[in-house]
Amino acid sequence: MAESAQAIEVRDLHKRFGPLEVLKGVSLSAGQGDVIAIIGGSGSGKSTFLRCINMLELPSAGSVTIHGETIAMKKDGHGGLMPSNRRQVQRIRSRLGMVFQSFNLWQHMTVLQNVVEVPIHVLGVQRDAAMAIAETLLKRVGLYEKRDAYPAFLSGGQQQRAAIARALAIQPLVMLFDEPTSALDPELVGEVLSVIGDLAREKRTMILVTHEMKFAREVASHVVFLHNGIIEEQGPPDALFGAPKSERLKKFISSIH
Repeated sequence: MAESAQAIEVRDLHKRFGPLEVLKGVSLSAGQGDVIAIIGGSGSGKSTFLRCINMLELPSAGSVTIHGETIAMKKDGHGGLMPSNRRQVQRIRSRLGMVFQSFNLWQHMTVLQNVVEVPIHVLGVQRDAAMAIAETLLKRVGLYEKRDAYPAFLSGGQQQRAAIARALAIQPLVMLFDEPTSALDPELVGEVLSVIGDLAREKRTMILVTHEMKFAREVASHVVFLHNGIIEEQGPPDALFGAPKSERLKKFISSIH
């Protein structure tokens, strides 16, 4: 595997759904410990971009490199791309922690079972070791007392904190957050942002799609404004929020205040 200073390197990423081009050549790199916030209006391509990084959506063109290893792709016969090595994708995906808008917890499992499942069955971690890691993570996100509860008996904020613990259990190289607070009631948002903020302060590499602008300004090392499938503007948070150059970004920021 080639050495690379970058944790993630995305080059000229395109994604089409039939005639609709959602991503029109997006490039982005994240160094070790970077926290990159992706902002933009609905339909700008934010979530699609994030899902292309771990191949939940297959890009139509472009390349994705994780810690110096480029995901091998081939033409799919329909004008797009598909992975040419499924095992490589599974291996790389097992090192990317993904947190979704809708929690995606397994409803038939307790919180503790949700957190230990992937380390045991995907990474081959011994059960005792996986249980110890899971209990430590649940203490960290404030859910140790709820470890034997089922997701249906948790608030949305608790479910999302459990989802973050589950993503951390694989000891990921990179954390991907897809609007982690968008499905939450307003009074529950803070408890989830607090956990993500702690991770940012630990210098974990993260890419965060969010509509929480104040939070993005506080925790991100770099902010990307996506508009209509392209990067309209990017840079340090104070520059983007304090002195935006693009008229579209100015309009976007003013619309959310």
